[in-house]
Amino acid sequence: MSRAPAAPAAERRGPALADAELLELHRRIVAIPSPSGAEGALADELAALLAGRGVACERLGNSLLATVGEGPLLLLDSHLDTVPAGPGWTLPPHEATRRDGRVIGLGSNDAKASVAALLAAFLDIAAARLPFAVALALVEGEETSGRGTAAVLAELERRGTPPVAAVIGEPTGLDLAVAQKGLLVLELRARGEACHAAHAGTLGGRRAVRELVRDLAALEGIDLGPEHPVLGRATLEPTVLRAGEVHNAVPGEALAVLDGRTTPSLPAAEIVARVRARVGGELRVRSDRFRPCATPVEAALVKAAQRVRPGARIFGSATLSDMAQLADIPAIKVGPGRSERSHTADEWVAEEEILDGARFYRGLIAELAAAGSLT
Repeated sequence: MSRAPAAPAAERRGPALADAELLELHRRIVAIPSPSGAEGALADELAALLAGRGVACERLGNSLLATVGEGPLLLLDSHLDTVPAGPGWTLPPHEATRRDGRVIGLGSNDAKASVAALLAAFLDIAAARLPFAVALALVEGEETSGRGTAAVLAELERRGTPPVAAVIGEPTGLDLAVAQKGLLVLELRARGEACHAAHAGTLGGRRAVRELVRDLAALEGIDLGPEHPVLGRATLEPTVLRAGEVHNAVPGEALAVLDGRTTPSLPAAEIVARVRARVGGELRVRSDRFRPCATPVEAALVKAAQRVRPGARIFGSATLSDMAQLADIPAIKVGPGRSERSHTADEWVAEEEILDGARFYRGLIAELAAAGSLT
């Protein structure tokens, strides 16, 4: 297998971000509010930064797409948007407070640490001679709809350069998520006869709440397929229950929302069929578009990541990300920070984690270049 030499520093467009510049960039973007649907100001800031470093990027709504090099495409993808600031914050969520080597602020961990680290790595290789192309996608709407990555993938397909491998920047402690569960949302509805609560027993009609309870009990222990070697077992949990509004009226309808986390071991359609066979109520699929995905541990992308970070844990992720849109190609979810800090009050990331993230991403690209192939 041919090996491509790393480009000497003199051939790089730059300068690349020094560590202090990277940390300053991270604090700056944390201080720019970017809740889902309002990522425009942050996209403006990062587009200007790329242009100032001599890298052209395309604007797709409030998502940015920059591509360098030629050949098979490696996609580096992370998201600009955050959830809204919830209750419990003791520090201003948009001031990027620096304290004891940490940066505290909304999105500091999820996923602006990955955004900054990926951008730094991308700038570092922007003019290097690589045996493949690299695209940096900094996307909108990941927390709500995935529309940003969907638009990026559609644009790359239109160009005739779909990615052949992908790295999704999310807080994993730089452990390697090689698989991710899918999402299946079901609605289970039971119907009965509405009546006064005092007469329900005498009338003897179908009571929707009791029918729904029986259906939920029937789903206990349902077989959702064999255990997946990385993701474990699929799960199905009732998360929302809706029925009457007053204590003295038996409702004519009751509804449960079921949250399913699926694996490649059993197709979503088969899970729906198994649920339907167990219940008497009406079953409707609310969403099944987020498919489970799994990259073989022997894939070149995974092996290269392990060489860069030999102590990294290989794991399957139960939480969603835009990795769900890349089920047909080798992909890993990996980035600085910790998932447990995401969406929490006083969210934080350590500055050293950000620097480690940038070093990891640079090393991964260099390892793939040395191998001469993405697959």
